Amino acid sequence: MDYTQILRKPLITEKTTALKEDDNQLVFFVQYSANKIEIKKAIEEAFQVSVKRVNTANKKPQLKKRFGRTLGKEPGYKKAYITLEPGEKISYFEGV
Repeated sequence: MDYTQILRKPLITEKTTALKEDDNQLVFFVQYSANKIEIKKAIEEAFQVSVKRVNTANKKPQLKKRFGRTLGKEPGYKKAYITLEPGEKISYFEGV
């Protein structure tokens, strides 16, 4: 699989910005079927950095209900927490 299919988009919030500054971690939304090895290779290929560790978190789709009626579905997603080696930075995220 190509890295453009695995990496969906970066997650940039106050919490992820603090993770980037403190622990040298980045957070991405990734394809639901991608495993840690594929995610690591995709990050290394896309940004030319060395990855120390990859952790993932899944959120299952949930039904939206109001007053006992089903209104639709909230989509599920998979997040990847990427820890970079000490001294490595991705210039795309600097100044964010």
